[in-house]
Amino acid sequence: MALSLADLLAVPTLQLKNLGSTRTPLSAAIDWVAVTELENPQSFLSGGELVLTTGARQGTADAQRSFVRQIKRAGAVGIGFGIGFEHDAVPSALIAEANRWSVPVVEVPYITPFIAIGKLVADARSSDHYTKLERLLREHQVLARTLLTGGGLPALLQKLSSMVAANLVITQYGSEVAATSPDLTPDDGAWHAVALSTGKRDASTLWLHKPFHDDGIVDYARGLISIELNNLVQRRQSARQIAGQAIADIVRGTLNAADSAARLDNLGISPAAKNFVLLVSVEEGKFSTLSTITLPSGFENAIAATISSEGRQELLLVVPTHAGDPAVLGRDLSHQMHNVGITAPVGIGGAYPQANGLRWSYFEAREATTRGLEVNVPERLSLTSLLLASGDVPMADMAAEALGPLTDFDDAHGAELVDTLETYLRLNGSVAAVAEALALHRNTVRYRLTQIAELTGYDPALTPDRVQLWLALAVRRLSPQA
Repeated sequence: MALSLADLLAVPTLQLKNLGSTRTPLSAAIDWVAVTELENPQSFLSGGELVLTTGARQGTADAQRSFVRQIKRAGAVGIGFGIGFEHDAVPSALIAEANRWSVPVVEVPYITPFIAIGKLVADARSSDHYTKLERLLREHQVLARTLLTGGGLPALLQKLSSMVAANLVITQYGSEVAATSPDLTPDDGAWHAVALSTGKRDASTLWLHKPFHDDGIVDYARGLISIELNNLVQRRQSARQIAGQAIADIVRGTLNAADSAARLDNLGISPAAKNFVLLVSVEEGKFSTLSTITLPSGFENAIAATISSEGRQELLLVVPTHAGDPAVLGRDLSHQMHNVGITAPVGIGGAYPQANGLRWSYFEAREATTRGLEVNVPERLSLTSLLLASGDVPMADMAAEALGPLTDFDDAHGAELVDTLETYLRLNGSVAAVAEALALHRNTVRYRLTQIAELTGYDPALTPDRVQLWLALAVRRLSPQA
């Protein structure tokens, strides 16, 4: 370890003598030895040095006192004054000024060369540096072994925590990935943030609670954590795709009961237990992080899956009922998505057992996402959703056939027949209410309704036809291609 003045005074061969006040501490570590005969060496000192001098330019008491003040301002640990050259003894004015400013002073006899003191300090610093390097290499090996033997980020973080003597947290996509203690909330005040590079825009950060000790191990750990986080993202994406393939078949109703139960069991979903679905749906390719986003705490027992269908990508979470309040979990998920720039509503389905229950909850959640709120709690499964849940009923084709002539007409003429029909059905067939809502004359509304009847073959004024048109609009709204 680094030497102090007390250590040097204890070396008999140096024959050093302490001339300073007994109240002046001698325990400060010496970073280096500086030999100078300048009247003012302050600009050449960086702090922590033992300054050795023969006082060649200190012929007056004023010069001696000024020299001490410059040494004090520079942050040196003390003065070693060599006698037998310009001075037969250490000047009393220098000693008095040093005692005044608590600057240690040692007498260096004529027979002791300054280089002997410098060599001792340099050897100690070199040995100390070598010891630190050895310890750092051992710590490198410990961290790498912890990660490679399957401990993962939590185990690595615990090892690193003991090395830096501080609590640690890793966040990714704005959410905690691993922490050394529960209920830790990093901030820019009491925590030090270290950015982690994974090659992705995931805002990965290692947080160290202040104060902490770092002798270089954090930089090494930073590289290990970055690699593991990148691997974690890849594994998370693959697992969600595999789960999505299994759940997609269940949702489409293409499996029998036994196969569906086996699929759920393979995913870790108990067919007998009640689960609810949280769903986020975005345009495919718009938010690439949807398949890799870190889930907030509370979703530890949830099964995450991604499903791609007709231009849409869905993140589907199958959550056991004991995980917590669906609305609270939905808000946590929505907050997490907003943190990474995903602006999409969260739909929540009801809690049901078995594969059919998962299908119902999925379609409830998908219908809930159309209601426009950030988090949409489940409602009773509608007739439209039930029909959509059946692979035997070509609802999407029926809707396209019914509404196709209207959408084609609107595109060709810049008309608003679909909007007029939706408003008419929403306002329970009141022409007056539609006219007021769309700022149209009543005769214009009646003319548009006539056009709708002629183009589709369904008269909105007739109840059977109105039901057909309402179902077609509902399917158009809920279908992925809409």
